[in-house]
Amino acid sequence: MRLMGLDYGDRRIGVAVSDAFRWTAQGLGVVEKRRDNSEDEVIAKLMVEHEVSEIVVGLPKNMNGTIGPRGEICIAFAQHLQQKLNVPVHLWDERLTTVAAERTLLEADVSRKKRKLVVDKMAAALILQNYLDSKTKR
Repeated sequence: MRLMGLDYGDRRIGVAVSDAFRWTAQGLGVVEKRRDNSEDEVIAKLMVEHEVSEIVVGLPKNMNGTIGPRGEICIAFAQHLQQKLNVPVHLWDERLTTVAAERTLLEADVSRKKRKLVVDKMAAALILQNYLDSKTKR
């Protein structure tokens, strides 16, 4: 079974999935957040569609390692998903992943408009890839 990586934001949730061997992460897309919280249903549907058994949620920590208000929101989201979807949900330090995604897109000379469309899924892929790399036996 695959893993799903989520980059939880104010308006959008970046989504990535692993390959079946859990070696690589690929950006899948973005789930728009809604007032009725129906994004849970979209995530559940993507889990079934991509045979996902676990979720990794990015945890934005402060640079000194502490957890601020944004981190607490992500922890609450992870706990909500774990209860609602009944799957293991892991939190993973996401410091600077969005910055790294932006930098990569800038270096690739992607326009500002296009960057806005892909930065969240790219950040989700970076979060998931970092998690996968940490679990690889060397």
